[in-house]
Amino acid sequence: MSSILFEISDSIGFITFNRPDKFNSFNREMALQLQEKLDECASLHEIRCVYISGVGKAFSAGQDLGELVGENAIGIDKILSQHYNPVIKRIRNLPKPVVAAVNGVAAGAGANIALCCDIIVAAESASFIQAFSRIGLIPDSGGTYFLPRLIGWQKASALSMLGDKVTATAAERMGMIYKVFPDETFAGESKKIARQLSQMPTKGLAYTKHLLNYSFSNSYEEQLLQEDVFQQKAASTYDYNEGIRAFLEKRQPGFKGE
Repeated sequence: MSSILFEISDSIGFITFNRPDKFNSFNREMALQLQEKLDECASLHEIRCVYISGVGKAFSAGQDLGELVGENAIGIDKILSQHYNPVIKRIRNLPKPVVAAVNGVAAGAGANIALCCDIIVAAESASFIQAFSRIGLIPDSGGTYFLPRLIGWQKASALSMLGDKVTATAAERMGMIYKVFPDETFAGESKKIARQLSQMPTKGLAYTKHLLNYSFSNSYEEQLLQEDVFQQKAASTYDYNEGIRAFLEKRQPGFKGE
């Protein structure tokens, strides 16, 4: 059975972690399969949004610790350089919006893969844990980068060091995630967001994502210059012209992602 399920529907690439007996913890096979599916989502024009979730009770419990011990143990250096860092880079560079639909516990690298996505929503019963300190490690998979930018230095420092469990409701309140939905409506509501994104001007969304990436390191003057460059790119797209025409003609636009 594949550890990553994948299907395309309504212009959405659905990526689902599928090791429910291991709480969707990552082994090498799963990490490499995820990279392949993210590449596929980037290359296929028919996919205009990516939706990532998990089977069972967990989004992902992070690293399968069984890979770290024994004769065939994989070193931490390879796990980061070959497994997680390539995943984070692919998500941030993917020219389409990525929705993390956190259906259950998201711990360690599993939490930080969710936190690097463009829009993060969670079921009410879900939770987030920076579990690294419990085994003497540091938050990887972009944890030390994204978490303080989402919730501020102090809370990020405390959660990273103490390894507190954060409920979905608390995560929404502190700005870690976008929205929480009741468990019974979570699947429908989270997919509704993905469907909305899949019908929007894809190139404009990609440029927005690119500029948000720049904003982490640019001065405001540099950012203004980048906004100028990418606004001109956006204004040359089919979707921009369609949006203008639809507004003037008082009708719904038919965006193509072009």
